[in-house]
Amino acid sequence: MKTIIYQTFPRLFGNFNGNLVKDGSISQNGCGKFNSYTDKALYSIKDLGVTHLWFTGVIRHATCTDYSAFGLPKDHSAVVKGMAGSPYAIKDYYDVCPDLAENIPNRMAEFEALVRRAHDAGMKVIIDFVPNHVARSYQSVMKPAYVEDFGHGDHTNRAFDPMNNFYYLPGQSLLLSCEEPEEDFEYSEFPAKATGNDCFKAEPDRNDWYETVKLNYGIDYQNDGRTYFSPVPDTWEKMLDILLFWTGKDVDGFRCDMAEMVPVEFWDWIIPRVKSRKNVKFIAEVYNPQLYRDFINIGGFDYLYDKVGMYDTLRAVIADKSSANALNACWQATGDIQKNMLYFLENHDEQRITSDFFARKAEIAIPAFAYLTFLNINPVMIYNGQELGERGMDGEGFSGYDGKTSIFDYWSMETVRNWADTGKFDGKNLPQSQLELRETYKRILTLANREKALYSGSFYGLDFCNTYPSDRITAFLRKFEDELLLVIINFDEKECEVAINIPQNAFEVLNIKDNTVSKTTNLLTGEETVSALTQYSPYYAKVSASSYNLLRFKLLQ
Repeated sequence: MKTIIYQTFPRLFGNFNGNLVKDGSISQNGCGKFNSYTDKALYSIKDLGVTHLWFTGVIRHATCTDYSAFGLPKDHSAVVKGMAGSPYAIKDYYDVCPDLAENIPNRMAEFEALVRRAHDAGMKVIIDFVPNHVARSYQSVMKPAYVEDFGHGDHTNRAFDPMNNFYYLPGQSLLLSCEEPEEDFEYSEFPAKATGNDCFKAEPDRNDWYETVKLNYGIDYQNDGRTYFSPVPDTWEKMLDILLFWTGKDVDGFRCDMAEMVPVEFWDWIIPRVKSRKNVKFIAEVYNPQLYRDFINIGGFDYLYDKVGMYDTLRAVIADKSSANALNACWQATGDIQKNMLYFLENHDEQRITSDFFARKAEIAIPAFAYLTFLNINPVMIYNGQELGERGMDGEGFSGYDGKTSIFDYWSMETVRNWADTGKFDGKNLPQSQLELRETYKRILTLANREKALYSGSFYGLDFCNTYPSDRITAFLRKFEDELLLVIINFDEKECEVAINIPQNAFEVLNIKDNTVSKTTNLLTGEETVSALTQYSPYYAKVSASSYNLLRFKLLQ
């Protein structure tokens, strides 16, 4: 089967409260829970064709919600983004977010039960691993007794030491220009630590990751980036223990936040050690294409985000700022590592398709999603609410009107609330257009899981030998054993009839006899015919507006 990842944010997914207040507290706006993922919820996700669930925001992070009554130190609001806080400002690597628990002292057991339910529903579980930075107020309460906290043995009078966990600015106090007078006392940090986005100054601004501190992996950034990897830095050893801890919780993979900001040598060291315990998957958030092969061939990652290539290009095509032909450069640039590229149209960092900042209409992006799903054997991802046309146009608080679903605020998603129907997950509260959109996503993902040519077959691009009636059309072949699939993608908002030329080279590469009689099935309509493919004349087909056509040729001997 094809790996299909569903990114879901528990804080938002299971929150059915629609009476929301800007900058609202958890008591005002509510919060989803681990227990919100009931069997009905999980099977409704599985029904889409999903194989992997990425739960975002599991590990305990800094927040403005006070849990000191439960033995969890309170965070200062000056170093928390939003009321709920960023899930990437980790407060304790050995704990789960108390927001997500019905019974806070029992929070880890509730997470473990969720993992079991997901497995019982036939899906694997991915969580975030945040290696580059931690919350400014990092303090592990739940670490094993043998573990020393980050920074415990640091030489704080040194800007850099290979065995320090943090980078310091000796003699300087942290100054927060973004601080608001919400507390009785100012946040204090002396000496100041370097900020998570490689900001080596004592006064980070609002655009910096001021709520986080950079972890030290043995690179002296302030002295020409000299590396000190032997002996193994203390941070490496601490991170190995953390990953093994979560592997012991039976998770199946880690989405590694800002992996490229951590040296590839670390990944080369740690991934084999973790995989020797359990064959978990590692997904890297890497934005520099020049580093892709290093993180796969040296670092050992299974999958990488393809944001700069495929996502950015598809977005331009959807917006009619680029022709469909531009997509060919994307798969050609990563041809040798194609199986490792993770494709997506939405995630927590990107603007919603249906937002005013992107496509406005969810249907316009359907050909793009079909394209990235059918193109090759690599995994694809959808973000909770994408399949329902969630707009992300709420002014939640810290996030603001940015076309994204906030990761910083206590909030909920209207489309998911309506789909969930307070736990029924029957979609009866959805308008017909959203039900049809969900069915369209389900159809695409089901085809990707069902057709062997799509999830394990070979690929052959056809654009180089064809002239289409619109520059918003692209086509390619997929082949497995005696089945050949012709995929035609139409980004145009009008129906097109296309004549597809298949060159001699395609017959040779895919090992197909020219003019072979085939049983042909239109996989969208079920219509069956008998036809033959030949290099000497084109194959004619229609494709609907903002849609795709998928034709299966059963090659007869």
